[in-house]
Amino acid sequence: MKKSYLVIIFTFFTLYNSNAQSVGTEVGDIAPEIDLPDTKGNTIALSSLRGGLVLVDFWATWCGPCLKEQPELLKLYNTYPDQLSIYGVSLDNKKPNWVAMVAKLKQPWPQVSDIKYWSSPVVGDYMIQALPFNVLVDKNGVILAKNIHGNALNELVKSLVTTK
Repeated sequence: MKKSYLVIIFTFFTLYNSNAQSVGTEVGDIAPEIDLPDTKGNTIALSSLRGGLVLVDFWATWCGPCLKEQPELLKLYNTYPDQLSIYGVSLDNKKPNWVAMVAKLKQPWPQVSDIKYWSSPVVGDYMIQALPFNVLVDKNGVILAKNIHGNALNELVKSLVTTK
């Protein structure tokens, strides 16, 4: 009888834990935390933006496609200012270049970097292989989509904010 209870309890906890969300990089996972300094040295955590849609935008000043995408991200941000946040994460290795580009682009969203280039822990945490790269997370930090750009990103954000 004791063994039966142990088997039932073991089975319950195995099933319970297998359905629990985990931190990871796949759609449905909870996005790994990022906690890096902005251009002024103030640390800003990704989790501080929870409560609405957040686009985590990984970019760098040396990445032409990343820079080309920034005006489109600004349009998207301005279209849904109360429903979409953007959290920019730079993979730069020269702080003066990064700070100057952030000032030039005049992006109203948080921009963070540890100035470690491809050695940044976020590269491994998010399994980034190329830039630009992004992750769209919901109000609870759950990954809804990743590496989605252009019209596909615009349409997805539109559908998510209009279904609220």
